[in-house]
Amino acid sequence: MTKKTTIILFYCGVALVCAAILSVVNFVIVPNIKAKGAETEAEAFQNTGQQEEKQWFAIEKDLAATNQAGEQVKLSDLRGKVWVVAEFFAVCPHCAERNGAELRGIYDEFKDHPDFQMVCISVDPETDDVGRLGEYSKALGAEPGNWWFLNAGEEDATHDYLENTLKFFGIRERTDPAEIEANGRFLHDMGLTVVDRDFNVVGKWPLADARSEEGRKLDPGLYESLKKEMTGRIRAELGKVVEPGN
Repeated sequence: MTKKTTIILFYCGVALVCAAILSVVNFVIVPNIKAKGAETEAEAFQNTGQQEEKQWFAIEKDLAATNQAGEQVKLSDLRGKVWVVAEFFAVCPHCAERNGAELRGIYDEFKDHPDFQMVCISVDPETDDVGRLGEYSKALGAEPGNWWFLNAGEEDATHDYLENTLKFFGIRERTDPAEIEANGRFLHDMGLTVVDRDFNVVGKWPLADARSEEGRKLDPGLYESLKKEMTGRIRAELGKVVEPGN
């Protein structure tokens, strides 16, 4: 074998080894990395708006507010009931979609139970006066007796209560006029929180996020499973025996 032939064979061998390595990288390692990345992204999305059970907590402070009927109420008035609480503001298009879908469906399922209540607290109390809240609730067919739309007064104090007492995610005020025009003044948590008869938060479910196009893409079955889980928890809490004197 000539020296030239030996060199040619050597480099052919090197090329074959490189090709094999590239095949392993392209067809084994890279897909695995992508799959892991997709799993991580999906997991991160699925955990949006949720907390571990050990983080469920007692509501330590009360909130006084005015409902859509002009009545002065307090959240502590709901002790002994099971209630769902959400943030909203009247011109928020995302709230309109969520409230007309998720919340209205939950309301229709449980509204005839005497110990069930829905609560929506405005993140824009400067704009959402009693008249506007009344119009909004009528459009949804919400009765003031079992579905409150609340104005809690001063904006900063309301935001502080929602973020630090009820533990909703931070509320942010939009500054871009185009964004405000399209989505309203505030970016806020769209999760739905369930409170038990003893004034404890027992769950939070991001149904609106799971129902979104992104959510359906990441996990097509997530919305249905979360909704089933949430309504099951409400049903379980309503089914608990109320001890005498409570």
